[in-house]
Amino acid sequence: MNQTYIRCRQLSKSYRKGHTTVTPLEALDLDVPRGEFLALMGPSGSGKTTLLNLIAGIDTPSNGELWIDGVDLGTRSRGQRTQWRAAHCGYIFQLYHLVPILTAYENVELPLLLHKHLSRQQRREKVAAALDLVGLSDRAQHRPTELSGGQEQRVAIARAIVADPGLLVADEPTGDLDRDSANHILDLLKELSAQFGKTIVMVTHDANAAKAAHRTLHLEKGQLVENQV
Repeated sequence: MNQTYIRCRQLSKSYRKGHTTVTPLEALDLDVPRGEFLALMGPSGSGKTTLLNLIAGIDTPSNGELWIDGVDLGTRSRGQRTQWRAAHCGYIFQLYHLVPILTAYENVELPLLLHKHLSRQQRREKVAAALDLVGLSDRAQHRPTELSGGQEQRVAIARAIVADPGLLVADEPTGDLDRDSANHILDLLKELSAQFGKTIVMVTHDANAAKAAHRTLHLEKGQLVENQV
């Protein structure tokens, strides 16, 4: 892990709230090597989720540079960022965000519907591979209400990886799970980094979850305050 995959230089984000300017992220410098599993910790309002959304191309920086795998993401339009995200970034949420009326298979297939060049057979193969990787091949036809919380999160991870993105961002992916289910999810994330070379950036309040990562960075008031290896 020596090639820089994520490069932030003087990265800042500000927005107006009434007559006040709020700056959740200020002049942040960060390098993340390809294939690293990075944990971000800090109190509420420290800028963790803001940074995650910038890295995922959901939002744009107010100032500074943001490069992801050689792409100057900070200067891309909304449409360009949407296209980039569909191909290169998977997002894992705390509350899964599965569509309740769809089966696990159909939820995982959703991102592939944006890839018009894929045939139905190619989509089927990719979904099957993703569900197999997270250990849920036997739950493909189950809807979210028929799954445990841990299984729902594994479906969400399968959905995030089905298009084979190089980057995964995870916002409190174990925050709604019991310890055993959380450990299973963390083991899966470690495998995705170690065996498949995914670069993972995870926001967490859980120090035990952060221990699964290669490195933990602490943010406070929009700035890095500690770097632990």
